Amino acid sequence: MSENRAPAQYCPYCGETNLWPSEAGHGAWSCRDCLRVFAVKFVGLAGRSAAPSATAQVAP
Repeated sequence: MSENRAPAQYCPYCGETNLWPSEAGHGAWSCRDCLRVFAVKFVGLAGRSAAPSATAQVAP
């Protein structure tokens, strides 16, 4: 997978779109409306839990 991802579209705190790259580090964004600095990081995919079998019965 490529490390080049789309930039953040809105601030997760205030919802505004006045975002600028931050000097805090790679992937950090600065919201000029609420003055917060944040980073968005892709961690991974969640595993799927095993669905119970249709033939499995629960004891009373």
